[in-house]
Amino acid sequence: MKRKKQSVQSIKTVFTKSQDYKRICYENKITKLTFTLTFLTTVTDEKIVRDHILPFLLENEWTKLEDVKSILPIEDLQLTDDTSQIEKKLLNGFVMLTLEKEQQYCFISAKKENIRNITVPEVEFSVIGPKEAFVESLSENLNLIRKRLQVKELIVEQLEVGTLSKTNIVLLYLDGITNEANINTMRQRIKDLEVDHIADSSYIVQMISDNQNSPFPQFLDTERPDRVAATLSEGKVVLLVDGSPHAIIGPVTIVEFFSAFEDYFLNWILASFFRLIRFFAVAFSVLVTPIYVATLTYHYELIPQDLIGILVTSRRAVPFPPIIEALFLELTIELLREAGARLPTKVGQTIGIVGGIVIGTASVEAGLTSNVLLIFVALAALASFTTPVYRIGNTIRLLRFPFLLVGDIWGLIGISLCFSFLLTHMIRLTSLGRPYLEPIYPPRLQDFKDAFIRLPFYKQSKRPNQLRTKKASRFDRKNVIKKVKKDIDE
Repeated sequence: MKRKKQSVQSIKTVFTKSQDYKRICYENKITKLTFTLTFLTTVTDEKIVRDHILPFLLENEWTKLEDVKSILPIEDLQLTDDTSQIEKKLLNGFVMLTLEKEQQYCFISAKKENIRNITVPEVEFSVIGPKEAFVESLSENLNLIRKRLQVKELIVEQLEVGTLSKTNIVLLYLDGITNEANINTMRQRIKDLEVDHIADSSYIVQMISDNQNSPFPQFLDTERPDRVAATLSEGKVVLLVDGSPHAIIGPVTIVEFFSAFEDYFLNWILASFFRLIRFFAVAFSVLVTPIYVATLTYHYELIPQDLIGILVTSRRAVPFPPIIEALFLELTIELLREAGARLPTKVGQTIGIVGGIVIGTASVEAGLTSNVLLIFVALAALASFTTPVYRIGNTIRLLRFPFLLVGDIWGLIGISLCFSFLLTHMIRLTSLGRPYLEPIYPPRLQDFKDAFIRLPFYKQSKRPNQLRTKKASRFDRKNVIKKVKKDIDE
């Protein structure tokens, strides 16, 4: 008993150093019983204390802590004699009710909730489809998912990470569909984390990735609850982090980073066409500048005769070799992009447009770059924006530079070697232990139905082979495909 008093006293000693710590004594009007309320004003809603706790404790008859359950109109009320719970409960917005004669503690929920309103997705905006995005509140995010998957099989597991932040993390999956190996792997990686503070889900993504030294994202983060519900129904595992408006999805493949969720709201022909444009745009963004440098440096005989005159005319005033010219423009584009992203919205847009026009025109007139390369670099930058996932867009921006350097050193052979190294790295890469390059490698024809093109929904009756789900079939295809009877006049 003595140890308990010492531990409580030590906790009080630490809390009294904070200005938001309140410990107030009151007396019941009927029984003249003296009780104490202890709470932190920064995490506790004082209106709840003033309107829903204090009046009932002052004006109703009660003599012990067990009587409080029948007096207060608050469901979340806990009695305990465990002193280790005091610090946790106070920091989570609970009010501690104590009596001098009793060694128990009554914790009453009065948490202050500052929730941002649900808004339109900013990163994954779509013209067609739902217009709801996650917020920083874990309970609100779970509500957005629950109303889209109203089944008892949706399992919610709560974990805690961070010795200082005590961040709540929720693991979501569908019981009876999701592979147990994927669930156990994700759960174990979260439990093995040893870190003091978690500020956002991005911290978790970096720490639980299969290869933390790879520039490729191995988990898909999204701000769309409809996308989370769709991936859960496929058999994937989802993580929600308290305080973060982004969900983490795994395992994933490289193809999924080039698939916008709006593709599923369009006709399959249009969706497939737009998806192929994205793949072409990414390849163009990575390779066009390195091929330009390699061709002008080593392989000028590959240039058609009709284009040689144009290139010679555009570069006759440029005193630098193609690699210096290309690096200057590429770094200029990156500087403009970073400046536009870090400045306020209206100023950033102005800097991006005006800066690009002024610097591009001035560099050509000054003879620092050729107008042909300026067009290629501008198109490459524009093509990199077609990626629907922000993280893979950053990877594409980075990949251009090693291709550019090897193109200048070894020409087209260097570009081929760099591509071979990149392909080898991607083949070895995994997401939650699953192949990252699937369905390309290992080749799985069934999963091509939603890879480079999106086939109609009635042809997607099976879940992806990569996930190894407990229930492979999504629906009975025979009930979807029905023969259309001809009209009487046909």
